Amino acid sequence: MSYLRRAVIVAVSFALAGSPPAGAAEPVGRAVRIKTEVRGAAGPLAVQDAVHRDERISTSRSGLGQFVFRDGSKLAVGAGSSVVIDRFVFDDSKTVQKLTIAAAKGTFRWISGNSRHSAYRILTPAGTIGVRGTVFDFYVGGDGTTAVVLLSGAADFCGRGGCRQLTRRCDCVVAKPNGTMSDTRPVNRDTLRILGNQRALPFLSGQQRLSSGWSGSSCGLAAALEIRPDRVPNRPPVATEPETPEKPRKPRPHKPDRPDKPHKPDKPDKPDKPDKPHKPNKPDRPDRPDRPDRPDHPRGFDRPDRPDRPDRPDRPDRPG
Repeated sequence: MSYLRRAVIVAVSFALAGSPPAGAAEPVGRAVRIKTEVRGAAGPLAVQDAVHRDERISTSRSGLGQFVFRDGSKLAVGAGSSVVIDRFVFDDSKTVQKLTIAAAKGTFRWISGNSRHSAYRILTPAGTIGVRGTVFDFYVGGDGTTAVVLLSGAADFCGRGGCRQLTRRCDCVVAKPNGTMSDTRPVNRDTLRILGNQRALPFLSGQQRLSSGWSGSSCGLAAALEIRPDRVPNRPPVATEPETPEKPRKPRPHKPDRPDKPHKPDKPDKPDKPDKPHKPNKPDRPDRPDRPDRPDHPRGFDRPDRPDRPDRPDRPDRPG
């Protein structure tokens, strides 16, 4: 940490309190990663700069800060966030007797250190997060709405509406300052809809990436949102064979649409033919009178009896 920054912090403490209080400008941790812009009480922070008790830490809309406290506890501060290290009581055994953090707004990840679980408290506008050997994310909206998502261990959240226990990975609870509090259920896309901010949990959705050793489960939120991470590892290009260009197709002349044929009127029905008149039956022909015999006819009608023919003599047998 630069001497100039330390001098500014001491001067601010004198101006506010009038006399240097005990433990003024006491360093409680340090910055291990700074992205874009992260500010402290004396201005922008850089890697390895110390952070102090009662110091407010804020990030820009794309900022990210990761801090490690003296007992090994870790706090990640996401984009557009503000937090104050409200109380820090350190002992000689590299543990803290009390570490209280007041989150005003934004998104955070907490990883417990070597101290007793009861030594940690995180204050939000909607209630208090009790830490029990834990890794979890929490979000504070502009109206004070708070969401807590458990990633490891266990935690509890207590507000005006009672307390909720988080014991399983990806358990989530959402609470409002007026005491309204949801039941404990797995985090999902509906959680972001309830919070009214698709970027409310960027460490889970992949919108912001933390350093190695700070990451936890995404609880399936990144896959559900299909959001591309803000940092994608560079991969060498894969050699591919050049594609053979396709031959251009010959343009076909546009054929005008054929006009619709006019509708032919329906043919009128043919009139029914009149029935043919009934023909009267022909009168019966009268019987013809018998014809008289005609003696003058050479043959006549009645033939005279022919005389009997004489018997023919028997023919002699013919010699064989």
